[in-house]
Amino acid sequence: MSGTTDGTSGAGATDTADPATIRVLIADDQLLVRRGLVLMLGPEPTVEVVGEATDGAEAVELARRLRPDVVVMDIRMPVLDGIAATARLTQEVPDCRVLALSTFDMDEHVVAALRAGACGFLPKDISPEELVTALRVVHTGEAVVAPRLLTRLISSYVTAPQRPERPAATAGPAGVLDELTPREREVWRLIATGLDNNAIAAEMFISPSTVKNHITALFAKLQVRDRAQAVIAAYEAGLVRAGERE
Repeated sequence: MSGTTDGTSGAGATDTADPATIRVLIADDQLLVRRGLVLMLGPEPTVEVVGEATDGAEAVELARRLRPDVVVMDIRMPVLDGIAATARLTQEVPDCRVLALSTFDMDEHVVAALRAGACGFLPKDISPEELVTALRVVHTGEAVVAPRLLTRLISSYVTAPQRPERPAATAGPAGVLDELTPREREVWRLIATGLDNNAIAAEMFISPSTVKNHITALFAKLQVRDRAQAVIAAYEAGLVRAGERE
């Protein structure tokens, strides 16, 4: 398969690759999309496309072998879809981070991908500059979240009435609220409204380093890995509502 061949040749270059280079695996069942992403990333010297996968199963196989830094993952693919592939990568290749790409009419699948362990998501019509920026952010360990789109996603799917009810004092996001300090709750709320660390620091009149400390403690209590999962947890707990922005 052509994706495997491309990936193998990319793997051979890892011994001499610049450690600052972000190694990327592209997973999409549409050849034109894969080629378009390769062309978008080609001019960027800090990004190396090490392989292409045509379905989720191949993405997991190549990720195990090639050890990319980031997998750019389509959601709808044959054999193994992007959500299931993301869950497997999170378990089997934990150092590899997943950036999901989707169209705006697939909101529920993107939320599922974030729950499966994706570090963020972007629409497929992003610019090359936005894609490269997102790869850099994800590579550093942060999450890429589009606040307005995320608000719409949560409104439609996370806070839906059919979601099972659970007592506020039990396990889960709602049950954690009582364990948080007032500062941690406020940081959590501001993360959920889309603010970055510097904006949170300005809003709360504290230093960015203090914000980072609060976020570290918050993520440990919530048992989430990144901002994307923290935002979902905030809506599930009822800490914020869709469209809320103070």
